[in-house]
Amino acid sequence: MNVNYRLAVTAVMVAALAGCSGSAERRRQANQDFNYLETAPLSSWNSPSGSAATLSNEYAIPPKEYPGAIGRAVDIRPPQQVLALIPGARTVNNSDGTVSLQLVNSAELDELWTLTKRMAAERNIALDVNTAQTLETGWVNWNNEDEDTAISSRYRISRASANDQNLYTIKLLDWREAGVEKPVSLVNQERYSILMTNLVMAKYDAYEREKARLRAEELVKQIPITMGQDRSGLPVIIARAPYNVFWERLPSLLQSLGFTVDGRNRSQGTIDVSFRNPDDSFWVDLGIQPLQLENREYKLQLGDLGNRTSITVTDEDGKPITDEALESIAPVLAAVIDKDNQK
Repeated sequence: MNVNYRLAVTAVMVAALAGCSGSAERRRQANQDFNYLETAPLSSWNSPSGSAATLSNEYAIPPKEYPGAIGRAVDIRPPQQVLALIPGARTVNNSDGTVSLQLVNSAELDELWTLTKRMAAERNIALDVNTAQTLETGWVNWNNEDEDTAISSRYRISRASANDQNLYTIKLLDWREAGVEKPVSLVNQERYSILMTNLVMAKYDAYEREKARLRAEELVKQIPITMGQDRSGLPVIIARAPYNVFWERLPSLLQSLGFTVDGRNRSQGTIDVSFRNPDDSFWVDLGIQPLQLENREYKLQLGDLGNRTSITVTDEDGKPITDEALESIAPVLAAVIDKDNQK
């Protein structure tokens, strides 16, 4: 590489990194001067003597007070948004900075309420008030890089079910900067109420994902495995389970049979594996004939057939394995599933 070109690239990188660094205040403010604050106030237009003024209201600015921050007090950080992690829930950003979630039903609200208290316990957040309808937290500490000091805040979390509305509301009550209590601005009221809401939303999402995983494992316990044919009349393995259920369960089944999962692509339905045949005692314990496969790499191709999933297998050269080898896999998968059901 040309030395001058290398130096130029290095200079650009240093300049870019310098632009990304700096104080938290700089990250919140526009990267310009504030000379506009020194602009002289508008004065009345004085027409020259003897001239006739032509007036137009096309560009007239209506007299009005426009409250808001100016200069260095303007916060240019993008606004926070509530994560849409609860299906059917609607977010309401209230004018006072509080955040409300309108949930589909009361059962969902009860579940979110329980998870809120569980999250508080896991994060060592004290609950100074803990009633059936209201929670008030102790001080929650935030350490954000775009703040000059450590931030702490207290919250009131409430729920209400009435007139087919199920509301979950978070309101920031008190505010501290570097351990000193201060009034909270509307901007911070909104920003940190949403941050707290997103903590709860993330907890809810993780809980629902875990439930889905356990439900999938339960469904996969009863999966008949048989041989079938594709549209071309070629043999395929048929698992009588939906694609998304079988996809989650298959890797652990393969690993128990001597396969190592090297890679997966869910959208393409492919699983790359390496096979090492277990010893004879494994097959005796399983009560089934060994797989008719050599110790090498293979690719499994899964197909979505609605309430069923098809499986074909090719070797590392992309050639389909023999019919006998494919037919040996079906009873082995069925035996492993049956063994798991007995645990």
